[in-house]
Amino acid sequence: MHSHDKGDGERPSGIRLGTGQSDAGTKEVVIIGAGPGGLASALLLAHAGVKVRIVERLPHVGGRTSSFTEQGFRFALGPTVFIQPEVIKSIFSAIGRRLEDEVELVRVDPMYRITFGGGTGGRERGSILCSGDKERMREAIREIAPADVEHLDRYFAENKQKLALMKPVMENPAAGFWDWIKVAKSAHILRPWNSLDQDLRRYFSDERIRRAFSFHAKYFGMSPFRTPGIFSVLAFMEYDTGVWHPIGGCAAVTEAMARVAREMGVTISLNEGVEAINFEGRRATGVKTNRGEYACDKLVINADFARAMTRLVPDSIRRDWTDAKIAKKKFSCSTFMVYLGIEGTYDDLAHHNVYIPDDYEKNLREVEDDHVAPTDPCFYVENACITDPTLAPKGMSTLYTFASVTHEHANIDWRKEAPAFRDLLVSKFANIGIRGLEKRIRYERVITPRDWSETYEVHDGAVYNLQHTLSQLLSMRPRNRFTELEEVYLVGGGTHPGSGLPVIFQSARITSRLMLQDWGMDAGFIDDAPPTAEPVGLLEAPRKVA
Repeated sequence: MHSHDKGDGERPSGIRLGTGQSDAGTKEVVIIGAGPGGLASALLLAHAGVKVRIVERLPHVGGRTSSFTEQGFRFALGPTVFIQPEVIKSIFSAIGRRLEDEVELVRVDPMYRITFGGGTGGRERGSILCSGDKERMREAIREIAPADVEHLDRYFAENKQKLALMKPVMENPAAGFWDWIKVAKSAHILRPWNSLDQDLRRYFSDERIRRAFSFHAKYFGMSPFRTPGIFSVLAFMEYDTGVWHPIGGCAAVTEAMARVAREMGVTISLNEGVEAINFEGRRATGVKTNRGEYACDKLVINADFARAMTRLVPDSIRRDWTDAKIAKKKFSCSTFMVYLGIEGTYDDLAHHNVYIPDDYEKNLREVEDDHVAPTDPCFYVENACITDPTLAPKGMSTLYTFASVTHEHANIDWRKEAPAFRDLLVSKFANIGIRGLEKRIRYERVITPRDWSETYEVHDGAVYNLQHTLSQLLSMRPRNRFTELEEVYLVGGGTHPGSGLPVIFQSARITSRLMLQDWGMDAGFIDDAPPTAEPVGLLEAPRKVA
């Protein structure tokens, strides 16, 4: 049954077996892509007794949540900030395992040091150490914006309420019209008409404090001046349940998921790219790879949504998500990456560091509107070895950095502009206390938006996928049960609920539940392990989890 008017939550009246299913007791699923969403789906489906095969184009699992090692230096390719571990813990719990038995998590505190660019005439604007300890955070705010301290408790209380209202929507399939009714009923709390910056003005008069609570919009590749105000909960979630570092980096989590999946009988085929999806009409029946063909009853797409649609699915069988319509959608910015293996350590540098230039609005305009290389880039640096010395040879350390830049655009040819922008970016590191760097570099790698597009198959290099504007949220995003095609499901940042590791894990829970329900199978075990356990404790002092 195909309908554009029904939400993902409605079950079909009957169960149709695909060509790959030999009898009622054998159900086969192919998952395109071994990213975090695909791996999480594989765990849940395999636990339910489904035969699962993951087909991955790259030689390793994890997608952009993977790592690479050179000269003894291990780098996270993409995500470095691990938040809301309760979501992936619930997936492990649902299959009778414990994440803690597979990966060691260390709580990072201070969570970030945020440095603000100099004001007019070179006026020093200082920095703030954002802490998960309530009293330390009060003191940090008091040092640079005393008048804003008294509003901190109100920010936490109201965002706790906001998150409670958003969670049911974010943990379940998009329900179309009814989701927006729920938003409308809670509009006085969610304030969806406000931008993130406007929402924060209700609490903080000092723009630096607003930046400290809004740079998280970078998780969606957007500006806080355009990100909907409902996403003020992003910073709140970090203070609520902590910022964590998996020993070995975030890739340690996807590697553990793959290890457990294989133990459960999941087949993971690496170095095997999907060249086409086989269809009978609009019904997917399998995939064709560079090695052969695999039939399946249902298909999960964990690849970049826009790239998968435009390259693997004939335009003629798509209605709402045709090539022409995808081209009109708004996509996130990209990132310019610099990975450095260095001699020695920077012991006075925080684990997570963010630099915000004085003219932040100009920086964002250059990225989102002008599509040019930023003249004074906003950037992030991870100094992970102060927490995790396993990432580098003894006496050495890693620096992982990125600047938000435009997605692929005719205004920039990164083959020509990358060297100069790399030099500009690295020169700015002195603003956060990294000095004498060039002579200490022992390994270096640069990834540009062009590389994200060509090497990692990210549409236009937009690493955060479709923008999270109100017009591209909830049912306005591609559905987890993809309504354009039959027997096709989506996981990852390009579907509901959106981008970011915990949200992608939620998409896997939603998609797996839908698929099992569509087969008439029991999916209760997914919800028996709640998606978010009791939080560590609002602004509780940091602690290490063994």
